[in-house]
This record gives sequence, structure tokens and C-alpha cells, in this order.
Amino acid sequence: MNPLIFIGIGLAAGVLGGMFGIGGASISIPALIYVAGFSQHMAQGTLLAAMVPPIGLLAALRYWQAGNVNIKVALMICLGFFVGGYFGASLAQQISEPVMKKMFGGLLFLVSLYMIFGK
Repeated sequence: MNPLIFIGIGLAAGVLGGMFGIGGASISIPALIYVAGFSQHMAQGTLLAAMVPPIGLLAALRYWQAGNVNIKVALMICLGFFVGGYFGASLAQQISEPVMKKMFGGLLFLVSLYMIFGK
């Protein structure tokens, strides 16, 4: 396991997450699977553990300094993430890896279509 691969994945996800607010999953999960050879579940669990400090602190700080953070809304979303993340992770453990990959890819595909062709 080359640490530079993981640092590179984190750097790419951090830059794009900071720019577009994508949260890193659309970059990091495919990279962990196809570059680092992780399973879908391992990629998702590892990313969840990795995203909390760097994204939640430094990127949000920059947006806050620019006046672009609504703290009340952020706290409500945080609560939803906290509870939803637990139940989503529990559900994900019951789904096979091939089905999980298809679900994740389908979600990214639908979001991309909406962003390209939607209003």
C-alpha cells in the first residue's frame, strides 16, 4: 500500500470537494476501488472515517470566513447525517458488493444526467 496513492486520492477529493461541495465520495470511492483495489464496502467505510476532520474543519472554515455558511442549517444537516449515516451504513452491510456497486454507479449516473440536462 503506497501512502502517496492515498494522499493523492485525498488531495483530489479535497480540492474538488472544496470547489464543488461534492463531499469526496464521487471521487474517492471509485479511486479506492479501481486504483487501490478496495471492495465497495471497504471504500465506503474508509472514506466515511477519513472525511470527518478535514472536510468538516478546514473547507468549512474557508466558506465561513467568506460568509457562506448557514450554521443553523449546517447543524440540522449534521444531525440528519449523523442519524442517517448510522442507518445507511447498517443497510449497506446487508447488500452484496456487486449490487452495492451497481446502486452507487446508478446514483452517480442519475445525478450526472440531472446536472447535465436538468434545469
